[in-house]
Amino acid sequence: MTKLYPMSQNGKIKKKQQDVLGFLEANKIGFEEKDIAANEENRKWMRENVPENNRPATGYPLPPQIFNESQYRGDYDAFFEARENNAVYAFLGLTAPPGSKEAEAQAKQQA
Repeated sequence: MTKLYPMSQNGKIKKKQQDVLGFLEANKIGFEEKDIAANEENRKWMRENVPENNRPATGYPLPPQIFNESQYRGDYDAFFEARENNAVYAFLGLTAPPGSKEAEAQAKQQA
C-alpha cells in the first residue's frame, strides 16, 4: 500500500500534495494518506523513516514524503521526475499495469 504523508498548511506544499494525490486517484493506485499536521505519531514516524541521505541539511524533511508500506520511495521532486519519465509505478515499487506507457516502455527495454 502506497502511503503519503501530507500536511495542509503551506500553499506550496499543499499544491505538491494535491498533484501526487490527483495522480494516484486518476490512475486508481491505492494509497493511504497519513496526516502529519494533526497526528504527532505520523509526523514522528515520517521524520524517523526518511533515510539520512534524503534529509535536508537543516530542519526536517517536508511533505509530501512517499512510502510503499514502510519502504521509503521519495519526496515530491523524485515523484515528479518519475512521472516525467513515465516511471511512477517503478518509483512506487509497483508493477505497471498492462497497456500503460510505463509497461510499454519496459517491454521495449527488455526486447
